[in-house]
Amino acid sequence: MAKYLVQASYTKSGLEGLMKDGGTARQKAAEEAVQSVGGKLEAFYFSFGESDVYSVVDVPDNVTATALALASNAGGGAHVRTTVLLTPAEVDQAIKKNVSYRPPGR
Repeated sequence: MAKYLVQASYTKSGLEGLMKDGGTARQKAAEEAVQSVGGKLEAFYFSFGESDVYSVVDVPDNVTATALALASNAGGGAHVRTTVLLTPAEVDQAIKKNVSYRPPGR
């Protein structure tokens, strides 16, 4: 399973739905969506600022994360951004990879 940070910013219609149904209903809807693709909702928080919601999901792979993002964005209630999260051990593995790379101008 892979972890992803999902940030959502509500549209006007999404805010109207939130005001009508409440925050716990939105958390439940997110949890049901993630579970429907074999994943787990690990965290779900409302926030101030650029994003209205921050959540951490654990899903099988990038294809599954993309399916969730597409469905969420297509729903029209929010603009969703998904970020892959890496563990420290995964970064350690990446550091050990040999990459043949030439910077611009060299």
